[in-house]
Amino acid sequence: MKITEVKSFLLVAPRDLHVVKIETDAGIYGLGEAGCSTREFAQHGAIEHFRRFLVGMDPMRMEHIWQILYRSAYYEGGRILTAAIAAVDMALYDIVGKALGVPVYQLLGGACRERIYGFITLPSLSDDRCLEQAREAIAAGWPAIRFAPADPTFLRSPREDATLPTVFDPWPCVMETAERFTELYTQLEKHVPLGIDFHHRLSIAEAATFCQRIPKGSLAFLEEPIRCENPDAYSSLRSMTDVPFAIGEEFSSKWAFLPYIERGLVNFARVDVSCVGGLTESKKVAGWCEAHYVDLMPHNPLGPVCTAATVHLGAAVNNFAWMECLPELSESESAKDVFPVVLEREGPYYLLPTRPGLGVEIDEDAIEKYPFTPYEHPHLSRPDGSYTNW
Repeated sequence: MKITEVKSFLLVAPRDLHVVKIETDAGIYGLGEAGCSTREFAQHGAIEHFRRFLVGMDPMRMEHIWQILYRSAYYEGGRILTAAIAAVDMALYDIVGKALGVPVYQLLGGACRERIYGFITLPSLSDDRCLEQAREAIAAGWPAIRFAPADPTFLRSPREDATLPTVFDPWPCVMETAERFTELYTQLEKHVPLGIDFHHRLSIAEAATFCQRIPKGSLAFLEEPIRCENPDAYSSLRSMTDVPFAIGEEFSSKWAFLPYIERGLVNFARVDVSCVGGLTESKKVAGWCEAHYVDLMPHNPLGPVCTAATVHLGAAVNNFAWMECLPELSESESAKDVFPVVLEREGPYYLLPTRPGLGVEIDEDAIEKYPFTPYEHPHLSRPDGSYTNW
């Protein structure tokens, strides 16, 4: 079997998606999804480079192809390249699974569980409906809940109202989020693991203050409180709090995860299959995490292909907590139009996939109905005008 074509599609359904389709001379195709959001044009360019030598290769050689894609440019890696590699890697696993007549998780070692649970994300803690929605989520069986901080800039999601605030003031956010989270926590009659995602917007002092202002043991995970370029920063924050950290969605290789894993700085590994380099690299990250008793909590912010790959990963690794589940994206009407066959979710979990490959099919004709228009995340500033992360 040989690769005959590599296609790269940019679309909006309902968020920006970069989907790669690899075709073979056996009539089998595979799908992948690249995940460096808002940099889709750069990813698309990388796929065009890869296409020149992927055509004619044997898609069964997933590891070999991964090594070539990562190392052949001499300047190895980087988020753009590993996101593009991820899309190719997923598509290869999809092809091999279909060729062998087995779901992808069988290629990763077989099933470790019968259900792959997700966690649900609720609105900003500044939303007065948060407590009631948390109660409803717990009653519906969701095993964990994540909240956005109490700040109007966290109400914004891609392509929403452009009039929402673009100034983020960290200290009022820290104080109000701690106050509202404490109030919600004390009013919940039944508890599940709760987390908050700060989108790496805080300084060490701000993050530490937040942790010190909430009830001890109330927060199961603090996600991306500070930027991740320097592990020493997380070491400093760790010395000030015992709240578990959920980090890693921005990491683009196993090497980026390594110091965080070995130094005990990550408690939930937020590996992103569509950013870290695909299933090939994700499985290696999972192995390092297992050696240090760290569970995966995969980042999954994209469409049905990324979701399917994440489900298969979750099925096949023993050290798995929950995956991010955003049905408003992967199960939207536009997504269903482009992807008429997807994995079916049953409330808070996915059952083991049964179809060969990833279990997702694409309608190329439908893509034309959802033309790609570039989107840029809001450029936020602090009150003094200095730039801060979205």
